[in-house]
This record gives sequence, C-alpha cells and structure tokens, in this order.
Amino acid sequence: MSTKPVGIIGELTDVNLTMTIAEKLRDAGFRNWDIHTPYPVHGLDKAMGIKRSILTYFSFVGMVGGLSSALGLQFWTGAVDYKLNIGGKGFFNWQFSLPIDFELTILGTAIFTVLGLFHLCRMPTWFNKYQDDESFKKATDDVFVVTIDADDDRFSATETAALLTNLGVGNVHLVHATAN
Repeated sequence: MSTKPVGIIGELTDVNLTMTIAEKLRDAGFRNWDIHTPYPVHGLDKAMGIKRSILTYFSFVGMVGGLSSALGLQFWTGAVDYKLNIGGKGFFNWQFSLPIDFELTILGTAIFTVLGLFHLCRMPTWFNKYQDDESFKKATDDVFVVTIDADDDRFSATETAALLTNLGVGNVHLVHATAN
C-alpha cells in the first residue's frame, strides 16, 4: 500500500551553505518550502525571499481602536450621558484623559498584536507534517533542515531530490504521510 508523499527533507551542517541553498531554491521558483534551524540565522529570511510581515498593521489597528475607545468612552460619559459641571471645567477636557488614553492605546495594541501573530502563524497548530521524521527532529539540536512540500508546483520527487543532492544537502529523502 503506497502513501502519498508529504515532501522531501534534507540535512545541512554549514550555515553558509544553508544561506546559499535558500537563495538557490528561491531562484528556482519553489514556493512551499522552509528551512528549520537550531538557532536564529540573520539574513535567512531575505535569502528565502520572505517579505516583511504585516503584523505592524494589526498593531496599528489595535492602537487606533484603543485610543478611539478611550476618547469615545470619556467623551460620551462626560459630555453627553452624565454631564457634571465641576468647578467650572468643561464637560470633556482631553488633557485629563491622557493617562487613560495611554493605557487603552497600549492595551489595544498589545491585544491586536497577539491576535494578529496567532492568525499569521496559524496558531494553534498542534502538529507539523514532518514531525515524525528523524532528520526533522535534529533541527532542534545541531542540524539545519530543508523541507520542500509535495504540493509545491515545481515539486517532482526525483528531480527535487536530485537538485538538493547536487546543491550539497545530505540525507535527502522522501517523507510519506503517517497513518493515524
């Protein structure tokens, strides 16, 4: 009984070779691939062709929402719903609302940033399709691991494996789905 392949996986030990392979795979037109590293590698996202995150837009929307809710609530309660003339002051003075404005701006930004991060990272995701592979497990220790998914448009089991092998990737093998 044959199972459908998940993708191809390979191991690397040199960080410079990892950067070169990332650039070569990007230039070859692969789209559904990733490199898993035991520690952060500066410049790898650029070598992989990953665009800048849109998380800052989520944060900005949270900031505007927090600030506007603070100002709106204070204006509504002080100038519209429950008007109290205390000491001849105006019903709504923005100077006195600054501490609350600041706090709700920070709260809105933090909440939207966390929710945006969860959304962009597709969290919670309880598994990785390569998690049972021995090569993939080494990525948390001392090996750089490159994975190319089988649903990539340019994926061909033999040609992709040959490409990785020619680029200097070791232990290149096809990963099949595990039956649950």
